Amino acid sequence: MKHNKGFSLLELLIVVAIILIIATIAIPSLLKSRQAANESAAVATLKTLNTVQITYSSTGGNFGTLPDLIRERLLDESFMNAKSGYRYIVTVSGLDYTAEAVPVTNSGRYAYYSTPDGVVRYSMIATLAPSGQAGRAVH
Repeated sequence: MKHNKGFSLLELLIVVAIILIIATIAIPSLLKSRQAANESAAVATLKTLNTVQITYSSTGGNFGTLPDLIRERLLDESFMNAKSGYRYIVTVSGLDYTAEAVPVTNSGRYAYYSTPDGVVRYSMIATLAPSGQAGRAVH
């Protein structure tokens, strides 16, 4: 008598099919979770940039660009590249600045910005903000 040990081809195909079904259900949820985490990180980073700007302006009197803040070691070099799925841009104009967080490819749904008032807002560009929320504060 022969006793075959192992799985048949049909059993293996059924297991692979079940894994594929589970993956098609789980992957969209994982992508949404990743986007939400990146968005939360972008808002937190803009709050940090506001604090750094206050520190920088208290020593020099003006606000600083990203290279200025990095040179003074208030930020690390990672801000020059995309960080947690967002690219950060700081524009200084006289006694004013705007810090922006713009998503890279599909890493976040919304863009954010902040000014010296310290409030983080959704982007003024309607396609980069939730419906009807362009320019409104993030809660």
